[in-house]
Amino acid sequence: MTVPSRLSPLLEQFDFARKRLADRMAGPVMDSGDGADTEVFPMTDEEYFWEPVPGCWSVRRRVDGPGPRATSLAGAGDWGRDAASYPHPWPPPFTTIAWRLSHLGEMLALRADHTVGGHSLTRDDCSVSGDAAGAVAAFDASAAAWRKALLSVDEAALDTVGYCTYPHGSDPEEPFIDIVWWVNQELLHHGAEVALLRDLYRARPH
Repeated sequence: MTVPSRLSPLLEQFDFARKRLADRMAGPVMDSGDGADTEVFPMTDEEYFWEPVPGCWSVRRRVDGPGPRATSLAGAGDWGRDAASYPHPWPPPFTTIAWRLSHLGEMLALRADHTVGGHSLTRDDCSVSGDAAGAVAAFDASAAAWRKALLSVDEAALDTVGYCTYPHGSDPEEPFIDIVWWVNQELLHHGAEVALLRDLYRARPH
């Protein structure tokens, strides 16, 4: 299927942001932004779980229960992501790379399913990774699923309100092209956060 002209720039932006984040986490090099390659070492488990301030939300073993101010652990498997019902704690807890990456991967996987899949996946169906390598692989799989969903749409779908039925956002009330734009913003936003946390971890006092 030919990619609709309105979707092409958003798809290109998504592809660039996805690759830049994946390279930033796994290496061996990443795009520095000026065309030169910058050496990057694969993210370690210690980085993945690093809590730069007290009271962080993170990914935890389910048997250990939720962290500070969290009331549950979202996701499937032996690990879960700190969560709380609305209204969320204020001020918002600072979140680790593990938390941010789990959140991002879950969002992409669920939106893909609620666009072209069974429209049935929930947060409790998404596995949460207890190590950095697993989380990077899960992110890549979720991003691939979302990209595949994008390649299936046509011009009419882009204008269809509620084409994506993702239950944790405004998807049921907005045309699909607005959702595509928003997903890109989420990827750019959380990708920048992960990159900054990697920089802070590298520069931390020893």
